[in-house]
Amino acid sequence: MGRTDAPVPAPAGLACVAALLLGMVGMLWQPTLPAVAMLWLGLAAGAAGWCAAWRWRWRWAGALLAGAAWAGLHATWSLGVQLPVAWEGREVEVSGRVMGLPEPGARRTRFLLRVDADAHQPAPLRGRLLRLSWYDDFGATAPGARMQMGAGERWHLRIRVRAPRGLANPGGVDTERYAAAQRISAMGYVRDPGTARRLSPGRGIDAWRSRMSARIAAAVPDRMARFVQALALGDTQGLDDHDWQVLRAAGLTHLIAISGFHVGMVAGACALVAAGAWWVFPALARRVPRPQAAGAAALAGALAYAAVAGFALPTVRTVLMIGVVVLARVARRHVRVVDLLALAMWAVLLCDPLSLLAAGFWLSFGGVAWLAWCLPASMHWAKAFLPAQGVATIGLLPFTVVLFGQASLAGPLANLLAIPWWSLVVVPLALLGTALEVLHAGAGGWAWRLAATCFEPSWGWFERVAAHPRALWWLPESPAWTLWLALIGGFWLLLPRGVPGKWLAVLLWLPLLWPDSERPGAGEVELVVIDVGQGLSALVRTANHALLFDAGPAVEEGFDAGERAVVPALRALGVPRLHALVVSHADNDHAGGVDAVRDSLPVNVVLAPPGSGVDASAACLAGASWTWDGVHFRFLHPGLHFPYLGNESSCVLKVETAHGSALLPGDIGAIVERSLVHRDAAGLRADVVVLPHHGSAGSSDPAFIAATSPRLALNASGAGNRFGHPRAGVVARWRTQGAEVVDTQTGGALRVWLGKGGLQLRERRHARPRWWDAVRRRQAGGLSYRLEEGRPDAPED
Repeated sequence: MGRTDAPVPAPAGLACVAALLLGMVGMLWQPTLPAVAMLWLGLAAGAAGWCAAWRWRWRWAGALLAGAAWAGLHATWSLGVQLPVAWEGREVEVSGRVMGLPEPGARRTRFLLRVDADAHQPAPLRGRLLRLSWYDDFGATAPGARMQMGAGERWHLRIRVRAPRGLANPGGVDTERYAAAQRISAMGYVRDPGTARRLSPGRGIDAWRSRMSARIAAAVPDRMARFVQALALGDTQGLDDHDWQVLRAAGLTHLIAISGFHVGMVAGACALVAAGAWWVFPALARRVPRPQAAGAAALAGALAYAAVAGFALPTVRTVLMIGVVVLARVARRHVRVVDLLALAMWAVLLCDPLSLLAAGFWLSFGGVAWLAWCLPASMHWAKAFLPAQGVATIGLLPFTVVLFGQASLAGPLANLLAIPWWSLVVVPLALLGTALEVLHAGAGGWAWRLAATCFEPSWGWFERVAAHPRALWWLPESPAWTLWLALIGGFWLLLPRGVPGKWLAVLLWLPLLWPDSERPGAGEVELVVIDVGQGLSALVRTANHALLFDAGPAVEEGFDAGERAVVPALRALGVPRLHALVVSHADNDHAGGVDAVRDSLPVNVVLAPPGSGVDASAACLAGASWTWDGVHFRFLHPGLHFPYLGNESSCVLKVETAHGSALLPGDIGAIVERSLVHRDAAGLRADVVVLPHHGSAGSSDPAFIAATSPRLALNASGAGNRFGHPRAGVVARWRTQGAEVVDTQTGGALRVWLGKGGLQLRERRHARPRWWDAVRRRQAGGLSYRLEEGRPDAPED
């Protein structure tokens, strides 16, 4: 019986899958979701049109509508499982199972907990997935019981929970989108660690991965063990920030963890083993033909290895494609690579439409799609290697720029070595060690050690490559439409030879690679209050200069606003260097992120109050002034002989232009405010004021407010902060004076321009509304982060 070539059935054909994808993308990037009833109606109508045999030419329209409705329903369900607003900040006791591998650090362990579904658990958390942190006690000299937590174990914990909430900044990680995509119901931390107890030992695939990872660490005693763990098991918890920085700069992040290519290697090896067994024992072919046996072995091996990797999206995509190939071989049908990809995408989208919110979907399917379109299936792998590198570089560059704001210039060169060496030498050795270890404890140690020995020389070379200042190119944030232009440009560039006008395709890349950063003109100024939670960091930018006023908070071995918020925001705004860094005073919520900023960007000069202990090259003293690009900068406080008194010694900076002025007063209190009014009330007048001390009750003296008389008052505070900032009375005083008061906890990063167009304000959350936004969700639940909600009984910082 011969093979037959047949197209993929129309409902799962390329056109319908593309329409399904387009409908889901259109829905998931909407600012709001339609009513559930409308979504169900759209799904029914779309499914009927998609699957109907009549009018098959219009099946794509049904797929489009069904995709949009199905994605909308999943988004609605994801929001529906999040913690109710009324439960914010509650302490509860839960029992559940640790999912995935815990991430232990020097002072904390982060982990996912699936709460039990029994009636003894809090109703809003039953069966839900929580993202938790377990911190050591303050002053602890050694890690606590958190280090005993293992994958797959069941624990009883007392925790404090809140709905998923993150910062909203240019270039920042969207924590709320991640939580929606992963169906995380709440975030929180462990309270009273002494009451935590293990209910049962670990079990399942994650527990097995944890045990095998520990065996690798024991068998490979040098520092390369962490890379063997990543390549063999997808366990990247041992990689530190330096490792990831090297991988990003060298363009190798796609290789260090288990990828679809690795799954394909395992499947191929299993197929060869099965084919060899059938060759040695030909009688087996009487029951099962050898091609079908090899295909089944390949699928089983791929599925097992994907489970070892935690079913990461690239591995799932590869398993689905292998499954389609196996079924096609059993049915003696030929399926094109593009149809394999379409069917795999069809399965992923139907099972989890919210996977579109993750970068892995676009990089995984996008990379294979470009290769399938550009390279002939009959081309030998050795001949296809170099062309594939070019195709992947051009095809995936728009995605990496939009998703990560960066492009590795060293990547094409580094991959020429890493792909063949790691994938054909290091990874097979790591996998061989794992397979031997499964058969007999201790048998895989030699293979793991050999894998580490082979890996180490290449890593040293990649570290040197990544250290080059031009290895990684950080790009400013660009509008969404520039991605589509760049993809069209990439398509044009990758057309066959002889297509005329290819150089014109480069023009379509310019809006993505060199976007308009909205830099102010000569004599104009831009002020950006970055969302750093409970702290302050503000960028002041002129036509050709940039000054950073404070850098937000940092916690040892925890959240560092300088690294997580300030530096990404500066890069997304197109700030390659800082001409000045002002540290208003030494308190952690203002100075904690300074080291991360100085390590990431060149800084010409650092200014701080005398006696603050900040490593500064100059002091911010009253009367000091300078002019950049027609904009005048002047310090109003502290004076030459003013002692260092913490908040009261904060640098106070006045920025003046022909179009208006801004005042940044740090954390000064009412006493210093009245002193400034007494000294020069007229000099305090400003169009824009950053609220002193985050709007605390001990600041914003009425005389100071009257002297400044701003049109716009900006406040930097964290959502639900324990200090109750900003206080209701403070907000009322500023509004009574005629100021519009906006806050980072409701608007995200606040961007203000003082220029020829007048005073302009843009709030990050309002300018880019999304259905997963935590502020919108809270407001929909009947509550809001209103500025009048300050708690008068809360202690001051």
